[in-house]
Amino acid sequence: MTAVASSPPTTSATGFGPGRVLGGLVAPRTWKATAHLLADLPAGAVTFSIILPALIVSAALVPLFPLAVIAMIVTLAISRVLGRLERLRAWILLDLDIAFPHTDLRGLSWWRRLWTRFTRPSTWKEVGHHLLGLPVGVLNFSLALATWCVPLTLLTLPLYVRALPHDRADFWFIRIAAGHQALLAAVIGGVGTLFAPFVIRLLAAVDARRTRWFLGPSRRHEHLQARVEVLETSRTRVVDAAEAERRRIERDLHDGAQQRLVALAMDLGMAREKLASDPDKARELLDDAHAEAKQALVELRNLARGIHPAVLTDRGLDAALSSVAARSPVPVDLRVDVGPRPGTNVESVAYFVVSESLTNVAKHSGATRASVQVARRGNRLVIEVTDDGRGGADPDLGTGLAGLRDRVLGVDGWFHVTSPVGGPTTLFVELPCAS
Repeated sequence: MTAVASSPPTTSATGFGPGRVLGGLVAPRTWKATAHLLADLPAGAVTFSIILPALIVSAALVPLFPLAVIAMIVTLAISRVLGRLERLRAWILLDLDIAFPHTDLRGLSWWRRLWTRFTRPSTWKEVGHHLLGLPVGVLNFSLALATWCVPLTLLTLPLYVRALPHDRADFWFIRIAAGHQALLAAVIGGVGTLFAPFVIRLLAAVDARRTRWFLGPSRRHEHLQARVEVLETSRTRVVDAAEAERRRIERDLHDGAQQRLVALAMDLGMAREKLASDPDKARELLDDAHAEAKQALVELRNLARGIHPAVLTDRGLDAALSSVAARSPVPVDLRVDVGPRPGTNVESVAYFVVSESLTNVAKHSGATRASVQVARRGNRLVIEVTDDGRGGADPDLGTGLAGLRDRVLGVDGWFHVTSPVGGPTTLFVELPCAS
């Protein structure tokens, strides 16, 4: 891995350096945040004045239950429209991309759709956002207005203080007279104006968190959605890998065993023709056919071992991996402790991971030794393959490691490679194997 040197940050780039302070006044982000905070009041007034009466009407119609249900359906539909508008406002003014929180209900019966809309938390969080819109809007509007107006009022005080009664400004219990008091107030106002963007951004960040919590999906929903996306991607990759493996098997059969069996059939046919007229030639052809048959058996055995070796099914990972280590041209230190025995699918993936890893070590690493440790740790099967080769392995480069990663992710496993340039390379894999 290559280290990238970076120069230390300057004062203007971090903290409250002059460049950042002055840049905050003209940054579009500052004024978009200000617009959002000021717009919270009218937006909150609209959502509050729509949702609260709708909820009251729905509650008042409870004695007429069907009408109450219809009123609530309409209320929640309006709430969803307002929620979309609020998410759009947050995206435009705060650059906040909030995912749609409601799950897709297509495919469910009308009763299940209705029940789900009434009971899912995201529905009522959205309603809660609209009801809190007015009080939160008043607070944000007031704070944003004060953040700008108070320092600007103090900053410009020397320009108009003498036009005020008694040549002074009364701020509640503070009196500022013309002269040096007004100048001191202007200095304080100038400093406040310079730092107002940071206050505005802080208020906007707090409001963004509130908006995301009320209008976005829950953390658990986001986690599950991300997990579904990962599994869909890994499933696609596993299907592609399986298709590539099928084509490889077809190619190996066509170019290897099939050609040898064809040659075997031809040799046997010619031997049968020569059997009466030229016994010596027939014997030579039979010897060739016998050699072809043995070679075809070897190729078929190797091909079957690459798909799923019989020893893995009969005797488990320990025996199967011992066979792999024995065939490796690089000396391998193998340690296997997998009791109790995991499931067939997990065993197959573990065997493939170790087998392909040792093949990569022999072909690409230039290593002189390798070690493989496979152990059961509770409900996880842990695999660690290490070699002392040149390193630099990266699954993101589209090498064979990418196929290993896809197979591991396809069974909900964990895959990680540490391979600095110069070595060593260590492959960590965890596979679920709950009993």
